[in-house]
Amino acid sequence: MNLISRPAHGVLDYLVGVLLLLAPWILGFADDPAATRVLIAFGIAPIIYSLFTDYELAAVRVLPFRAHLFIDTVSGIVLASSPWIFGFANRIAWPHVSFGVLELLVVMLTSKSANLRQARRGTYT
Repeated sequence: MNLISRPAHGVLDYLVGVLLLLAPWILGFADDPAATRVLIAFGIAPIIYSLFTDYELAAVRVLPFRAHLFIDTVSGIVLASSPWIFGFANRIAWPHVSFGVLELLVVMLTSKSANLRQARRGTYT
């Protein structure tokens, strides 16, 4: 399904990255070091690899968009599983699971190719 365009995906990458960085304080579990570190790491990482993805909102276009989506997929699975992987599921799990599932949904709903006008200009592969 192609409900989310590549530019919209880029906006979501940066917005969700910042939201993940702030979530422990917004949602009130910043006193749990493991749960907080996981969201900080999963907030910083997509911002960094988004800056290097071959799409509309990148600074340097070196990472193929499909590779970006693969990283998003793995990230979503690990993030959703992180409360059990890192041992804090008995204290807080729902934000990590929710953000992980959201990331997987965004990948499934994102258009995998550039729009027709960009393809004609040869802007993207």
